[in-house]
Amino acid sequence: MEPESGTSTSPNPSPLSWVNLSRNLLLAYQSFGVVYGDLSTSPLYVYTSTFKGKLRNHHDEETIFGAFSLIFWTLTLMPLLKYVFILLSADDNGEGGTFALYSLLCRHAKFNLLPSQQAADEELSSYKYGPSSQTVASSQAVASSPLKRFLEKHKRLRTALLVVVLFGACMVIGDGVLTPAISVLASLSGLRDTEAKLTNGELVLLACVILVGLFALQHYGTQKVAFVFAPIVIIWLASIFSVGLYNIIYWNPKIVFALSPHYIIKFFIKSGKEGWISLGGILLCITGTEAMFADLGHFTALSIRLAFTIVIYPCLVVQYMGQAAFLSKNPNSVHNSFYDSIPEAVFWPVFVIATLAAIVGSQAAITATFSIIKQCHALGCFPRVKVVHTSKHMFGQIYIPEINWILMILTLAVTIGFQDTTLIGNAYGLACMTVMFVTTFLMALVIIFVWQKSILIATVFLLLFWVIEGLYLSAAFLKVHEGGWVPLVLSFFFMVIMYVWHYGTRRKYNFDLRNKVSLKWLLGLGPSLGIVRVPGIGLIYSELATGVPAIFSHFVTNLPAFHKVMIFVCVKSVPVPHVPPEERFLIGRVCPRSYRMYRCIVRYGYKDIQRDDGEFENHLIQSLAEFIQMEAVEQPQLSSSETSSHDGRMAVISTRSLESTSSLIVSEHEDFDLDDSIPSSRSITLRHLQSTYDDGNTQVKRRRVRFQLPNNPGLNHAAREELLDLIQAKESGVAYIMGHSYVKARKSSSFLKKFVIDMGYSFLRKNCRSPAVSLNIPHISLIEVGMIYYV
Repeated sequence: MEPESGTSTSPNPSPLSWVNLSRNLLLAYQSFGVVYGDLSTSPLYVYTSTFKGKLRNHHDEETIFGAFSLIFWTLTLMPLLKYVFILLSADDNGEGGTFALYSLLCRHAKFNLLPSQQAADEELSSYKYGPSSQTVASSQAVASSPLKRFLEKHKRLRTALLVVVLFGACMVIGDGVLTPAISVLASLSGLRDTEAKLTNGELVLLACVILVGLFALQHYGTQKVAFVFAPIVIIWLASIFSVGLYNIIYWNPKIVFALSPHYIIKFFIKSGKEGWISLGGILLCITGTEAMFADLGHFTALSIRLAFTIVIYPCLVVQYMGQAAFLSKNPNSVHNSFYDSIPEAVFWPVFVIATLAAIVGSQAAITATFSIIKQCHALGCFPRVKVVHTSKHMFGQIYIPEINWILMILTLAVTIGFQDTTLIGNAYGLACMTVMFVTTFLMALVIIFVWQKSILIATVFLLLFWVIEGLYLSAAFLKVHEGGWVPLVLSFFFMVIMYVWHYGTRRKYNFDLRNKVSLKWLLGLGPSLGIVRVPGIGLIYSELATGVPAIFSHFVTNLPAFHKVMIFVCVKSVPVPHVPPEERFLIGRVCPRSYRMYRCIVRYGYKDIQRDDGEFENHLIQSLAEFIQMEAVEQPQLSSSETSSHDGRMAVISTRSLESTSSLIVSEHEDFDLDDSIPSSRSITLRHLQSTYDDGNTQVKRRRVRFQLPNNPGLNHAAREELLDLIQAKESGVAYIMGHSYVKARKSSSFLKKFVIDMGYSFLRKNCRSPAVSLNIPHISLIEVGMIYYV
């Protein structure tokens, strides 16, 4: 494993090295179908997009050699040097991408804007990061860094950093729209010059049919065909390598001299401004490079490095070299250089595999878009959407139905609207280079604050790659009017959605924070809270990680009875990729023991999926029982009348398997039953009976879990009584209680704020998934009470 991932390398690698090597080779094989589909299909359209406009008048051998030299050094400096040798070492516990860099920065400096963060989150095992050789002196030096203090002091700078990250994320979404369009259209372009001689309209129609099929199959996930994807890309790479090698030998072996950067100087001297503009086509040779870093969580850094350096890089260099050799002798074929350079005998096999490889590359971009949307939602910057986990083995493979169909509509609109790979390429290149530009900036900050290197090293890294990327980006911006406006419009659209949602969410959270229920008021009501306490457990969902939300007083003043056991549940995201299951629950008390009121904070990382496995209740009750027992052992002198145990302290409770726990005796069996128990609350009982009627005579096989009090002589009387109440409450039934909130701007607010909150935020809340659906809360046990938030 990499030292940056937080795990130490084994000191005796001899027995494990072969195991690790075989594992990394297998992962390298699988990475061909997930990571490199987009990058490996770039030869379909790079030269065609480069020699457009006035540069098509420069078809001499020297210019073509210069174009190849540019492609070679771009591949060497960007994917090989920047990503393979530098960025892959900046993983966040094995995860990569812009959000991984941002989460690392948030954990090493106070850059985070998530309002529900706590000091206890820093105790997570995945929160810690850094080489084992990190010294206390270096940590103190970074902590006292003037740059760090300056950034932490100014909230606007931290907000600007989040905006930069989200802008990069929006450009990745733009990639998800443009990649399928350009890949499928480019792969079908060879049919123009065949015997079929399909017209442009027929090619677009065929491309649309393939795209609809591609998006329609997304709900199956990629796990079932993961081993099918990899052979397709490997056969494709072997094909382009063979064709490239043939063209070098047959057409112009002198092309090997173009590896010298001297030809780049000649290229710009001869082509001038047209050569600079053509960089917008050259940069297409590195589209898809970001996937090597973004998809790091599915593989390992070593496996991606092996696949790129041994297979991808040589195959692409030979293919581009072969096309240049062919064009140096056939300059009139620049409009369709790839397919014209294929020997006639193998044209159709290469065409078929090119189409399949384009579909594979599109699949990777679509999957990456799903992941980005999920991470934006975890940051509180995207409306709630349905996330479906499509694989039991590869955690990062997800499917989001709403985003899938939106992407399909946008992709079809781009395909039908432009009908030209050159115009789509202008948009595609701008989106990809913008993502790289943002990644370079974040990586420079990681070098300073996470790797704890000097500002000079970070500055050299930043300037080196920003100069290269700036040249390409400037050339891409010159083509904004020729299709480059598409990713800008898409990014603006998604940025508005993200800003409105983030703004409204923060305002709603601040309202809850300002209007928390006073603990003194709760203590004054007494253990009964002034109402009837009925058997059962009430899970009160709130976004607050501390304090009692204002909506609870709304419950107490409007409901005549409440459950005997109340648990305030807060489901929140923390700036780590994954939270281990044994650290997911954070348990504490809200009031003295006799009140039977608790708090449970359920923590998820930005790549965690909240699975609907039906075990949440059991894990929660079991964790609460462990907390009660642990508290009784650590503080045996406290009686039920003492109030020193509600001082806000919380404990991480391991969610171990129910069979191995020691807090409660658990008996499990499978039974044919309609439900586990009849709740005691009248309103919930009615919902249960309705569900029984809907089910009819159908017997549903359910897993039943029963809790019993353990025979532990170390427990005092108060703790045993509390555990017994918890067991009886569980048997009586569990109700999920949520506030159905309406958010409105105050009457004194400005017109802009009223428009954002009353129109934009309200529209998004009405048309996204409800909190109950997003949290997988069973509808039959749900109680909602309305409340208006004036923010």
